[in-house]
Amino acid sequence: MPKSKTDMLKKASCWTVGVLILGLVGGCAQEPAPTVSEPTFEVKIPLAGQENSGFLGDYTGLEPDPLFEGEALTYVNQTERERLRDYVAVIVDPVEVYIATDSDAALLPTGGPEAAASYFRFALIEAVSDAFPLMDEAGPLVLRLRAALVGIDVAEGALEGVDEANQPLARAIDIGKVMVDMELVDSETGKRIAAMIDIAPLGTDAEIGAVNFSRSERFDAAQEAFDEWALRLRLFLDDRHELRGEDAERADREYKPY
Repeated sequence: MPKSKTDMLKKASCWTVGVLILGLVGGCAQEPAPTVSEPTFEVKIPLAGQENSGFLGDYTGLEPDPLFEGEALTYVNQTERERLRDYVAVIVDPVEVYIATDSDAALLPTGGPEAAASYFRFALIEAVSDAFPLMDEAGPLVLRLRAALVGIDVAEGALEGVDEANQPLARAIDIGKVMVDMELVDSETGKRIAAMIDIAPLGTDAEIGAVNFSRSERFDAAQEAFDEWALRLRLFLDDRHELRGEDAERADREYKPY
């Protein structure tokens, strides 16, 4: 019996839909799964022709601080100073790294700047975490600690005698002339409450030649430098903002996740 035109159209439509579905399924099966690449660590370059790196944005108001030996400069926003006692937590941002202006970023060994930034952030966390609980996200009464290492360079000469367990770098990086920029801002408004830069040179022994440099006696000077900068920040906070034991206990008592 001949099929009606309507039946033939229905059959054709079903066949077409089936082909389309198979095509889509087949196409999805053949396409490779998308890959997600890890973000690369970015070494930044200071602003050309500027005395400072530009990390802080505003370097006005920084003055020599009698609390420290050397060449530390500090700033305190006097209108926000008392309010600092109301903050109950802190975010410690990843540390940024700036290369020396006369250095070639292409010569920096892979893993070197990241290792320096990672350890310095660890030292900062150790220095402030007993005064303020740590947070990952901005919120009311949460501070943000920003920090940068400015002026890392490529060390001269071949790198020898580094234990393989410490993951030696292709070339050492020199932090002998590194400056440190740090500031505390309100995590919601971005308003700066305090800032500090340390421009005292560390000398020729301050270099990093391994990813796990903190485990190598050869690079003790570098580890001590990061620990000292973090300690200076804590001393600055204790002295200027009276963040002592009672404040740490109060912060722990009052802190509630947002």
